Amino acid sequence: MLSNHKLQVTLGEIKDISRVDLALFSDKGKLLASTYQIEEDMEDMTRLFAESMAESQMLSGHHYFKVMIENELEYVLLASAGNEEAYMVGRLAVCQIRNMVSTYQEQFDRNSFMQNVLLGNMLVVDMYNKAKKLHIEPAKRVVFIIEVSGKRDSLVIETVKNLFAVKTRDFVTEVDEKSVILVKDVRDFSSNREMEHFAQMLVDNIQTEAMVKVRVGYGNQVELLQDIARSYQEARMALEVGRIFYVENDTVSYSKLGIGRLIYQIPASLCEMFLKEVFGDKVPNVFDEETMITIHKFFENNLNISETARQLYVHRNTLVYRLERIQKILGLDIRTFEDAMLFKIALMVISHMNYQKSLTEQEHGKKKE
Repeated sequence: MLSNHKLQVTLGEIKDISRVDLALFSDKGKLLASTYQIEEDMEDMTRLFAESMAESQMLSGHHYFKVMIENELEYVLLASAGNEEAYMVGRLAVCQIRNMVSTYQEQFDRNSFMQNVLLGNMLVVDMYNKAKKLHIEPAKRVVFIIEVSGKRDSLVIETVKNLFAVKTRDFVTEVDEKSVILVKDVRDFSSNREMEHFAQMLVDNIQTEAMVKVRVGYGNQVELLQDIARSYQEARMALEVGRIFYVENDTVSYSKLGIGRLIYQIPASLCEMFLKEVFGDKVPNVFDEETMITIHKFFENNLNISETARQLYVHRNTLVYRLERIQKILGLDIRTFEDAMLFKIALMVISHMNYQKSLTEQEHGKKKE
């Protein structure tokens, strides 16, 4: 329920306006918040009032009120004065607290509902019945997962909530300790380009406000509630594949994973078979830094030797010599399109296998601990 601090602030604001002291107790008679010093016997009197049939009562110069939530006693409110004005202030305070609790409860229910939708824990019929009760309307939505480097800080989720606090069509929630999930209403987005800009905006804002390194993965747009779980799984895969093949990217879209999505789903046995076909028994594990920079820059420039040499600040003949050396070592001439494509795929397969190997080693390490 509401925090004692929030209740204390609310009573303080009402007191400042009305000049009537107030105190709030739990249904068991425990003091939660007060604007004045409570006498020792007040808790006993509050418990007696809570057990009575009366909704309000005048006792020892105080007005007592029951705060009912869905026909259940939640709080007991005291107004420290016996006049008519104090009675009116008490009734208004009861309404204020009741509305605050109802709003909080609805928000909690909406958050819990969306968590169950994301994880696929609801039947479709139950999903739509609950959505109707919570006033969640149909819309085009995309799931964004904000992954924090290291352990997630509470400031991250607060930052995301503050960005979307006024937009009741969006949902900010969490299902683990490493990430924050945003279920975004994208009816206002007209293109995938806007989606990319939005994802980058998320990264920039969070890294500026929360001072932590984050990456954002997002799935495809969906229109049905039951498909939100699919967009969530796509966003998770986008981050996972991005960690292997697109490490330099802060944002990763499932729709742009390309061949990385295919390689990610290939079994290890087939990966090993493919690498043996390409390299024979001499499957390269790692390359020296100079070789890797040369290869990546050559691919970036679409196999253009002159432009690659210019960007690497080397003579054209030096670059040709490096490429010929790679051909002798690997048996592939990456100056040709077919060998270049084969080698590019092989590099991605090696990255995938190394990543899976590191995960296995981590699991073994945890079991030993």
